[in-house]
Amino acid sequence: MSSLRKLAVAARLQPEWQDAAGRRQTVADGALQAILDRLGHPSASEQQIAESLAAIEDRNTQGVRFLSVDVGAAIRLASKVSGKAELTFEDGTTRSVTVDDGELSPISKSGYHKIEINGEVVDILVAPRRCYTIADALPGRKLWAPAVQIPSLRTDVPKAFGDFVSLADAARAFGQCGADALAISPTHALFPADVSRYSPYAPSSRQFLNGLYGDPAAFGAKSDSRDLPELIGWHAAIPEKLARLRKSFDQVLPQIEETLTAFRRQGGGDLERHAEFDALHAHFFATTGARGGWQQWPAEYHDPASPAVRRFVAEHADDVTFYIFLQWLARRDLDAAQTSAKDAGMAIGLIADLAVGMDTGGSHGWSRRSDLLTGLSIGAPPDPLGPDGQSWGITGFDPQALRENAFAPFIATIRAALAHAGGIRIDHAFGLRRLWVVPEGASAAEGAYLDMPFEDLMRIVAMESQRAKAIVIGEDLGTVPDGFREAMDARAMLGMRVLWFERDADGFVPPVKWSPDAVAMTGTHDLATVAGWWSGRDIDWTWDLGRKSDAADKPTDLAARAEDRVALWSAFDTGTEQPTPVDTAPVVDVAIAHVASTPCALAIIPIEDLAGLVEQPNLPGTIDEHPNWRRRMPDTTEALLARPEVAARIDTLNATRPA
Repeated sequence: MSSLRKLAVAARLQPEWQDAAGRRQTVADGALQAILDRLGHPSASEQQIAESLAAIEDRNTQGVRFLSVDVGAAIRLASKVSGKAELTFEDGTTRSVTVDDGELSPISKSGYHKIEINGEVVDILVAPRRCYTIADALPGRKLWAPAVQIPSLRTDVPKAFGDFVSLADAARAFGQCGADALAISPTHALFPADVSRYSPYAPSSRQFLNGLYGDPAAFGAKSDSRDLPELIGWHAAIPEKLARLRKSFDQVLPQIEETLTAFRRQGGGDLERHAEFDALHAHFFATTGARGGWQQWPAEYHDPASPAVRRFVAEHADDVTFYIFLQWLARRDLDAAQTSAKDAGMAIGLIADLAVGMDTGGSHGWSRRSDLLTGLSIGAPPDPLGPDGQSWGITGFDPQALRENAFAPFIATIRAALAHAGGIRIDHAFGLRRLWVVPEGASAAEGAYLDMPFEDLMRIVAMESQRAKAIVIGEDLGTVPDGFREAMDARAMLGMRVLWFERDADGFVPPVKWSPDAVAMTGTHDLATVAGWWSGRDIDWTWDLGRKSDAADKPTDLAARAEDRVALWSAFDTGTEQPTPVDTAPVVDVAIAHVASTPCALAIIPIEDLAGLVEQPNLPGTIDEHPNWRRRMPDTTEALLARPEVAARIDTLNATRPA
């Protein structure tokens, strides 16, 4: 092995990887060098490689500041020390313990504890062995849930896009119809001043909320009186919503000042930095047209503690307080939505969606940039669905920084997602094991896998799941790392089984063979709806946007889909004649019944499928070519559920998964 590849392995990069077809692939030396450089390990010469290796070895010999174990498991410290030590439990109580050659007796009390020996302190997470489960919440039950994109929701009150009050209405309506959970799109903070930043999967911060989802109507603000559009016009809707929110803030601040002060105190420095970022971002967006993140601001504003930033905060105190207000209002309204879900009879309530990463130019990148992978975008390697690979333009946590900070940023992120929910879906859960990292400006194929502290992250998820009494779903679609699903099963983290992918050599897999350790789904926000797939609408989009090579042709794709229709209808085993491509309603009916009859503890049906809609919310790989994250529901949630065809599908779910 070359010295460069030795350095890559020491830095927890994978110089080789296995593709979706099982073939061994090798990362080019140039790609390894570029990634190592961004990880802080220069490798342009043999001398640099030697120095970087020595630095890593030196860091590794300094001991471990954080370690995790399962409840009841033996504990082995990094150094083989012996003697008396003091164990401090999370609740502050202490106990004297004995360490023998680096080993400590098992601890039966779960929590984030500390042990001090010879003047050194190590954080120890003693985690429950598994996540909270549906069986814990409702033993012996099989549940169903709709999935919704929050902006798509309509209510009787005219709004340019759905918000947390719209979500509360939807939760109430679905709960009254028998649903026990409601899966929702990400609620992470975006960039309020930038009307082009409305993708929920490219947030500014995952620890704060999208302030645009708060509803100022409670303070007497008028709602949007314009006709409700079929597609959300974000470029007009965002400024109008911000203006109404600001007007409400200016009017009600004297009434809520004490409440807001208490909220700020509780949020601490992280909340202040986030609000300061939003105020600065709005300022520079308006005055200089800077459309990127903090990197495009004048240099003196790059450091949150700089005199320039502190001066700006003092001079624009009202603006900062306004963005604090947005967080307070959004949190209040999201809490109310979860309360509505539970009051309507849902056992789980909201299932939050945790995006895989964040925009490096956002508030987290500005205020805590050392937490993140700098100069690297995360994505996916080339595979049959994306021959060129994917670079998502977002970044993630630096694994070394997590270890040095006792995983505090990751813990805070999970807690933020579970603060208003009874469950969480972890987008691209493979990222807990490894991340495909790509140097900024390089092609996605020039990336490599970076190993993450998998066992530590999984134990943290289990710990926070049990504390919040929240179920955990991991998106495990794509090229599955060896042993990943087995590790998920061991931790009671539910995988995802989607109708279109449950196939083998004989065709579509019958429901009885679906894994019970997963969530059954008709689709996701990134896939064609049942009606869209059956009618071939997804094929139309692919060809209309020129996303196929010249070597392929549309008739071939349509012919393949015709064969797939035959296979799917045969798997449904209805004993009836196969519908035509334009007759989608009966296909939607039996697809939902098919998924509902699986042994999976939870079935999630996108609202688009419940309503029999043709168009999907998002088309991966597009930005403006397809109206991603802009589609509205055709009616209010209550009115949709009253439609005969939708009510019949819900009756099927309730009959197949009885309360």
